[in-house]
Amino acid sequence: MYELLTMGRISVDVYPDDIGVGLEDVITFRKYLGGSPSNVAVAAAKYGHKTSVITSVGNDPFGVFLRRELNRYGSDDANVLVNDSLQTCVTFCAIKPPEDFPLYFYGRFPTAPDLQITKEQVDTEEVKNAQIFWTTLTGLCQEPAREAQLHAHAARPREELAEGQHTILDLDYRPMFWENPKDATAAAKESLKYATIAIGNREECATAVGDGTPDEQADRLLEAGVKIAVVKMGANGVMAKTATERIVSAPVPVETANGLGAGDSFGGAFTHGILSGWPLQQVLDFANAAGAIVASQIACSEAMPVEAEVKALLEERGRGF
Repeated sequence: MYELLTMGRISVDVYPDDIGVGLEDVITFRKYLGGSPSNVAVAAAKYGHKTSVITSVGNDPFGVFLRRELNRYGSDDANVLVNDSLQTCVTFCAIKPPEDFPLYFYGRFPTAPDLQITKEQVDTEEVKNAQIFWTTLTGLCQEPAREAQLHAHAARPREELAEGQHTILDLDYRPMFWENPKDATAAAKESLKYATIAIGNREECATAVGDGTPDEQADRLLEAGVKIAVVKMGANGVMAKTATERIVSAPVPVETANGLGAGDSFGGAFTHGILSGWPLQQVLDFANAAGAIVASQIACSEAMPVEAEVKALLEERGRGF
């Protein structure tokens, strides 16, 4: 049984050694494992959890690299399919701190291996038995992956989950993958029927449940049936709401080197806190600090911290627990 099973995107992230310039002026690059659900699985594995990701790569050297990297980080590749017809996706990023990190996706249009997973290829017993099952809104942007992801969710109705089991929907919304924003809203509504926890920033929450204040968005997520609604508020920190509590975790300021992996680090750390049975305040503070650590470095998967690093940063900032 997996403690965390994720589903969705995987790619080779290609990041420049030359900082502060556009890709046209970059001379050297480094490659890393990437893709949000894959990064989350890696992050949780580095905290010692048994994890895997349901995804797909091409039958090519980059696919070999990604499977090898998952295993190196401790997240097994047993659920990584190999697609003989499509190439492994590659994502380039220009790094212009503190806030400009444009992404350029290759091998994802018109489709990608992880968007061609069919429902027949999903091991629903593994999905059903996983302690936490994590999916993203982006995974619903195209068939047959949409049907496969909803089929996986249907294998674990939230009313049948055991104590401590959770289904987490990352409201990860990337407009370039959708023909119409209304399609993303409809997909979010459908997927929220299965989720016990929803996580998103203000814009992502607006796509799922409409614009409004963070409290209004969290309340709408709770009305949709989740037990914990997490709304990332940027410079104002992160808020989590349940039926009985409202918690805000202040941000952990760092000098940003690359902001792209912070959300995935937050996700992996959040699942670690939930799996560890920590109070929600502690979970949020820990996840915030983990996100800050990755934001302060260039790489995403390679920079995912271990628990001692996160706790050390919180202690340094007077927020130890």
